[in-house]
Amino acid sequence: MVLSKTASESDVSIHSTFASRYVRTSLPRFKMPENSIPKEAAYQIINDELMLDGNPRLNLASFVTTWMEPECDKLIMAAINKNYVDMDEYPVTTELQNRCVNMIAHLFNAPLGESETAVGVGTVGSSEAIMLAGLAFKRRWQNKRKAEGKPYDKPNIVTGANVQVCWEKFARYFEVELKEVKLRDGYYVMDPVKAVEMVDENTICVAAILGSTLNGEFEDVKLLNDLLIEKNKQTGWDTPIHVDAASGGFIAPFLYPELEWDFRLPLVKSINVSGHKYGLVYAGIGWVIWRSKEDLPEELIFHINYLGADQPTFTLNFSKGSSQVIAQYYQLIRLGYEGYQNVMENCRDNMLVLKQGLEKIGRFNIVSKDNGVPLVAFSLKDNSCHDEFEISDMLRRFGWIVPAYTMPPDAQHVTVLRVVIREDFSRTLAERLVIDIEKVLLELDTLPAKVKAKMSIEENGKIKKTAMETTREITTAWRKLVMDRKKMNGVC
Repeated sequence: MVLSKTASESDVSIHSTFASRYVRTSLPRFKMPENSIPKEAAYQIINDELMLDGNPRLNLASFVTTWMEPECDKLIMAAINKNYVDMDEYPVTTELQNRCVNMIAHLFNAPLGESETAVGVGTVGSSEAIMLAGLAFKRRWQNKRKAEGKPYDKPNIVTGANVQVCWEKFARYFEVELKEVKLRDGYYVMDPVKAVEMVDENTICVAAILGSTLNGEFEDVKLLNDLLIEKNKQTGWDTPIHVDAASGGFIAPFLYPELEWDFRLPLVKSINVSGHKYGLVYAGIGWVIWRSKEDLPEELIFHINYLGADQPTFTLNFSKGSSQVIAQYYQLIRLGYEGYQNVMENCRDNMLVLKQGLEKIGRFNIVSKDNGVPLVAFSLKDNSCHDEFEISDMLRRFGWIVPAYTMPPDAQHVTVLRVVIREDFSRTLAERLVIDIEKVLLELDTLPAKVKAKMSIEENGKIKKTAMETTREITTAWRKLVMDRKKMNGVC
């Protein structure tokens, strides 16, 4: 959720050109209008504003699914008014959720017997899933410390600096210290050796990322598991592992089935995955699966009966739509193992097309790996004249939404652009993007280089020039560049 903010006083009403045939007066922007308006007017006003949003299909910043088959769209709309939490009223929806949990648990090689039921729950994306998994680890650790008569007020989690912000949210909201393994140039995921070194008696778990948001790379969960087993033997601890497979959980089983990252490793106690990423469902669905019932403390599960029957629940949210659960079940039975494998292989192939196209341009370093989430992260070999942020900004003119960002510590000097390859990103679009990037580079070559203010620094760290002096110097430099532009064939 984004915190709301108001606009300036000059922007307090909404005007709609096409809706003016229905209403002639403007509507207040931040207050409910006094009177009703025709439904056609309400539709047109909102539709006009939404035209300024980016095109989801061209939003290459997002891992989230932006296209589903029309048949699934129909199922989603048919269930749009069903509340997921009303299990007694909608028993079939509850059954479909349980089927999804078990299918995903088997996909992740959970050690289930023939008649055993998997332990897991559907969530609102991986953020809620991570909160639930983290709470389970925290409670298990606290219970163990209490039984041993030891302090239990300073829990911590060890993870890499490349984690998604939801881990920082969990740590802050639930008062757990987040111990981050710093990155380094050329190595943009958590180092398992350094991670295990940071583990202490207060560590509730080590969180490994299967598909880093920064460059799509899979962390070495197998090595982490082996190193942690040795440390647990030496110390007498039983520090477990959680795998954040938000992006990679629906990729690795189909592209790299031999890769050991899941419940095949004994210390992996829980896994989260985003159904709305490579699970191929629209935004709003995630899953968390536990290895066994023992890994989810019973005291975290609530039992409610006021909706008609005893309903065990372990969620942060209560009421939510059923549509995404139904959509996930549709995708699992519609595609099956073969279908998911075909989709992921196609994404990987299109990723290689884009990567090879960028390499041919000759001006980029590829930061991502071929094995991992199908994305291409790349940076300029020379950004002394123009940088990745300028490329990102200029690509917007072609409709492309390509993010640029700096890496976390200690690789913050590296800036990258990232293109996520989803199911709806075709080879044709990949080739078109390369052409448009070349156009942007050619245009940037004709523009003045970015101005960097050169400020003299005294030995004690104080800036000699005032902020006003620096501003004037930058303004003067830009004016000179603009005046000289006609004489220049290109600065770079």
